[in-house]
Amino acid sequence: MRKLLGLAGACALGVGILGSLGAAPANATQAANYVALGDSYSAGVGSGDYDPDSGNCKRSANAYPKLWADANKPASFSFVACLGAKTGDVLSDQLSALSSSTSLVSINIGGNDAGFTPTLTSCITGGDAGCKTATDKAIDYVHKTLPGQLDTTYQKIKAAAPNAKLVVLGYSRLYKIGGSCSVGLSDTSRGYINNAADELDTEIAARAKAAGATFADVRSAFAPHLICTSDPWLHSTTWPVDESYHPNKKGQSEGYLPAFSAASKAAAAV
Repeated sequence: MRKLLGLAGACALGVGILGSLGAAPANATQAANYVALGDSYSAGVGSGDYDPDSGNCKRSANAYPKLWADANKPASFSFVACLGAKTGDVLSDQLSALSSSTSLVSINIGGNDAGFTPTLTSCITGGDAGCKTATDKAIDYVHKTLPGQLDTTYQKIKAAAPNAKLVVLGYSRLYKIGGSCSVGLSDTSRGYINNAADELDTEIAARAKAAGATFADVRSAFAPHLICTSDPWLHSTTWPVDESYHPNKKGQSEGYLPAFSAASKAAAAV
């Protein structure tokens, strides 16, 4: 895993999941030209069933963009999210999927820029002090450097897809503090990690709003299903290692998909 930072009710555009959910008019789904950009949380790393043609990007059939497209049958669907992607990778490798005919774009991005893997590695190997130093460094980056990178990314997306609605999705916290885990990181370090995730989401939400995009916050949906709960929607340390600290199949279908569906419906109504 190379990426960090670490239930809305009605689903937009006719998605059904775990019960009866709201639907948009059929012509809205039929007309959609949908492009899914972003990093491993968008690609569905951690949820299995990877498309062999996607190679190291590890795009999953269980990822929320693919689930949404399967349910809504848009006029076109381009899935270019990739494991390990940073804002620079979106600009250099993914924007070519966009055009003036694109009507809906989703993206998770920013966690890898802020140092997802090195931050977690420092927390695992450096104890509470090392974790505090690493998360403070990540938070400093999030507030001082990442905003400009996000602004540029969102601006370039809008320039390449001027007629599209942009939905920006955030990241979940990782740990239930005081939960069921008896080994591993201390709750102090888990708290540092969760705080860094909150700071990241706050900045992403602010820059999405400034860009005129719709932000989808998944934290409340994941809250009962964090690592150290009885029904986690996220992996802890796992093999392959690149799937560690990523949403599992439930995290994609029951956490991210409803949030994206609701946000895309809200964006379409603006």
